[in-house]
Amino acid sequence: MSDEHILVVDDDQRLLRLLQRYLAENGYRVTTAQDAVQARDVLKLIQPDALVLDVTMPGEDGLSLTQSLREEGLSLPILLLTARGEPADRIDGLESGADDYLGKPFEPRELLLRLRAHLRRVVPALSPVTEVPSVLRLGPLEFDVERGLLTGPDGPVHLTGGEAALLGVLTTRPGVVMSREDIAKALDMDEIGERAVDVQVTRLRRRIEADPKEPRFLHTVRGKGYVLKPGL
Repeated sequence: MSDEHILVVDDDQRLLRLLQRYLAENGYRVTTAQDAVQARDVLKLIQPDALVLDVTMPGEDGLSLTQSLREEGLSLPILLLTARGEPADRIDGLESGADDYLGKPFEPRELLLRLRAHLRRVVPALSPVTEVPSVLRLGPLEFDVERGLLTGPDGPVHLTGGEAALLGVLTTRPGVVMSREDIAKALDMDEIGERAVDVQVTRLRRRIEADPKEPRFLHTVRGKGYVLKPGL
């Protein structure tokens, strides 16, 4: 039995039962909630390792709940479920702070694989151009490359799974311009498109830059992509 605990929130009772059984059969502890109100009550009692959240719930919807939880500092992986699977809808999900977006109907196996990837915080391997140090300095911040942890003078800086994955990918090639296409492939965002990369870059800059509009570390190279330039 895994120690990892998943909170699944959906107003569809049949789907809740299916996911609870399937995830439990695959070694996870599972708690369920039927709406945002119940989800908030659960979060007062437990600290799950990941959140699977339906977008179109009655009352507060999944996008609003995701954004609110991020503003409150919740950094666990959030995977959104929705019948609205257009790229624009997925971008809305990422902009709200979600780490992933899965359109209904979906195969439970795909959900399981995506959850595992986010829980491991695995960054797909890219061949580094130069040897990457174990810790990168970004002004007053330090990023532990192996552990995927960002810390500052006041302690840990909360990153969502998507933000941590993006920073991890960029640290494999510090000082080297990476195209949006290459970043999208590394983050498994091919289906969503390069716009999703821009969204995650914007979110990451809010974490690592004193002035996100005038970045010191994460630069845009017009027509080419992005480059991370660590330093004091």
